[in-house]
Amino acid sequence: MMALCLRYCQNQEEAEDALMEAFVKIYDNLDKFRFQSSLETWMRRVCVNMSINKIRARKNIWKEISESEYEIGYHDDGLDQMNVNELMELVGKLPDGYRMVFNLYAVEGFSHKEISDSLNIDEGTSRSQLAKARKSLQGMLNKLNLGRS
Repeated sequence: MMALCLRYCQNQEEAEDALMEAFVKIYDNLDKFRFQSSLETWMRRVCVNMSINKIRARKNIWKEISESEYEIGYHDDGLDQMNVNELMELVGKLPDGYRMVFNLYAVEGFSHKEISDSLNIDEGTSRSQLAKARKSLQGMLNKLNLGRS
C-alpha cells in the first residue's frame, strides 16, 4: 500500500501520511465493508483516495494545455530497455495532476469518466492531463536516449 501511495504523493512523508490516514479510515469503517470486492481492492481504493486528498490540499495541480498538445508521437527508442522501476521513477517526476491522472488511467485502469468523478474534474481535463503526462514522459525518454547514445 505504501508503494501505491508513493505513486501519487510528492514525497515519502506525504505518502506516509496518506497511508496512515488510509489505515485509520479502513479500521474505522471495516464494519461497513460489504464484500462486493476483495478487501485488498477496497483498501487500495481508500489509499488512492487518501493520496489524492493530500495532493488536493496543495491546490493548483491542474495545468491547461492547448488542443495541439493532445497530439503526441511515439518513438520506440529505449523504452523496451527500461525496467519498471526506471519508468515509475520518471512517472514520479511528473507534476501532481499529470501523475495522478496517469496513474489512475494507465496503472489502475480507470476510465476518464471514473477519473473525472473521483477527482471532481471534467472528463476533458482528465484527457488533457493524460496527454500532457504522456508528452512529458516522452520528452524525458528522449532526453534519456540522447544521454545513452
